[in-house]
Amino acid sequence: MIRLERRPSPSRFWTALTPVLAVVATMIAGGVMFAALGKDPFEAIRTIFWDPIFNEQFAAFSRPQLLVKAAPLILIAIGLSLGFRAGVWNIGAEGQYIMGAICGAGVGLAFYPAESFVIFPLMVIAGGLGGFLWAMIPGVLRVAFRTNEILVSLLLVYVAEFMLASMSLGLLRNPEGAGFPGSRNLKAYPSAHNAELIAGTGMHWGVVAAFVAVIFAYVLLSRHMLGFQIKLAGQAPRAARFGGVNPSRLILFCLGISGILAGAAGLFEVSGPAGQISIDFNVGYGFTAIIVAFLGRLNPIGILLAGLLMALTYIGGELAQFMLGVPAAAIQAFQGMLLFFLLAVDVLSNFRIRIGRREVV
Repeated sequence: MIRLERRPSPSRFWTALTPVLAVVATMIAGGVMFAALGKDPFEAIRTIFWDPIFNEQFAAFSRPQLLVKAAPLILIAIGLSLGFRAGVWNIGAEGQYIMGAICGAGVGLAFYPAESFVIFPLMVIAGGLGGFLWAMIPGVLRVAFRTNEILVSLLLVYVAEFMLASMSLGLLRNPEGAGFPGSRNLKAYPSAHNAELIAGTGMHWGVVAAFVAVIFAYVLLSRHMLGFQIKLAGQAPRAARFGGVNPSRLILFCLGISGILAGAAGLFEVSGPAGQISIDFNVGYGFTAIIVAFLGRLNPIGILLAGLLMALTYIGGELAQFMLGVPAAAIQAFQGMLLFFLLAVDVLSNFRIRIGRREVV
């Protein structure tokens, strides 16, 4: 018989190898799915993972987009990873992302049409603050009333989406937009536009912030006492309490940092690639970042690589839709397979597979 035997401690080998196995398993299962849809599985996988980077016909456009797509995923995933390590489960980063975009864009539009170099920094602060305050709702409720932050943060996503629709149709709607929903285009407002820092590279302030967040998280987790407390609280909550860790303060810190980074990601997106507040502004980055965080093993460097990989599936998926006629839902299912297979093969990190008869005592 086949049985699972718990390891004395998690295997470092399998912990490092499981993301690779998850990607390979996703390619295989995705190939089967594409074949079932009547598409050439090898061509579909090549289009998603190879063509955006190495096919010169598409690379000139796709390579810069890799950074554009990866930046919000990395920013949000870094914030989520700190909470996940501490056992604080913020599932509502999508709502914090939306609120950061609304608050940041609102500040920029409030100054329209004034021109000043301080407007964009004020938008960044407002975006981070919007995400922070939205994340504090489940944080305060968890600390004060022991509510479940998973449910509260998730339900707040739907509230944020209603607020996004309301702002698109009301307070932030473009008065010169002939009644169509959506704000003014921030790309046409230089003081509020998150433009490329180096033309043709996709590098904007959101990309810079993502790299800074990776460095910050790495230093925090490897060199600072707070990082040790975060890891201790997640691995041994009772030992953390005996060690003097304040759980309430840790919960608020993790949710706060997560909210700030998600809100900033929303601001950088609305002031750059998206360009405006609209009903369909949010594209699921907050939820996809959960996959990125776990695919990166909650490690800052791993999250950086996982964010680039997930961004590649976005770009390659759009290319596969255009070139091969692959349905958008199939691409979303393909991305979801990454988390499914990661959780499945992650069992090998904590358990050994034993084959043979169980001894009867």
